[in-house]
Amino acid sequence: MIRHRYVFVGGLHRSGTSLVARILSLHPEVAAISGSPVPENEGVYLQGAIPHTAQHGWPLHFATDPAEHLVEGCRYDTLHTRLRLEADWAPWFDTTRSWRVEKSPVNLTRARLYQQLFPLAQFVMVLRHPQAVSAAMAKWSDMLPAQIIDHWLHAHERLAVDLPYLHSVMVLRYEDLVADPAAVARALYAFLQLDPPCPDENQKSIGSIFDGNANYPHLTKLTTEQSDRLRYWKYKADLGLSPEGSFVQHPLRSVRDEAQSHLRSLKLDREL
Repeated sequence: MIRHRYVFVGGLHRSGTSLVARILSLHPEVAAISGSPVPENEGVYLQGAIPHTAQHGWPLHFATDPAEHLVEGCRYDTLHTRLRLEADWAPWFDTTRSWRVEKSPVNLTRARLYQQLFPLAQFVMVLRHPQAVSAAMAKWSDMLPAQIIDHWLHAHERLAVDLPYLHSVMVLRYEDLVADPAAVARALYAFLQLDPPCPDENQKSIGSIFDGNANYPHLTKLTTEQSDRLRYWKYKADLGLSPEGSFVQHPLRSVRDEAQSHLRSLKLDREL
């Protein structure tokens, strides 16, 4: 039997997590959940180890709910949880591949627990500018746009607290991905210590990715306080961004440096 490792993809809803999972799964050594009867093939719906009902994982609520923030030492940090997750997910993965990508938004708040359960797991956390998220979520929520932006800030400030506890994590901005998907794909594969597939074949598979932020010409204005808090993630007002907002943590410097070098090569065709 081939031994496998997990790469968990997380982020707020409408941030690009599905796109990242798809790019990862294009590699011949990465298996993704497919053909399942659940939304977006999200593994959180396919397991019974950690309760996930209609009251859990709500968009614009889960990321700031203390009960959804699962860390080392919590009540789910048990061998039973690990074994149940493995058993529940196993039927949905190709067992011949060395990596398994599991994408669920709630992974944003479960990474520290999953690291305890799967010590060799790695994580990709996907960010998208909060003004774009606010516009994208408008039809999903009764919250005011300014409240959605505040939720984004609180959620990612919690992520910032969690990051030092994670051994292997890539923080990836949606804007960097859509600017140069091929470079981001190379960074993702380097992060997993995988040789990239045939360049022509991989580029064809990734194809042209549309920048969804262009769909939202009318944006909710940020307050001065919100703009100041955004700087941590190298974002500016009105969908602006500074370079090197995506970054990598990994215990091996060679892996970290290679993945980061691909991220630094991004062809950002927007004003920085």
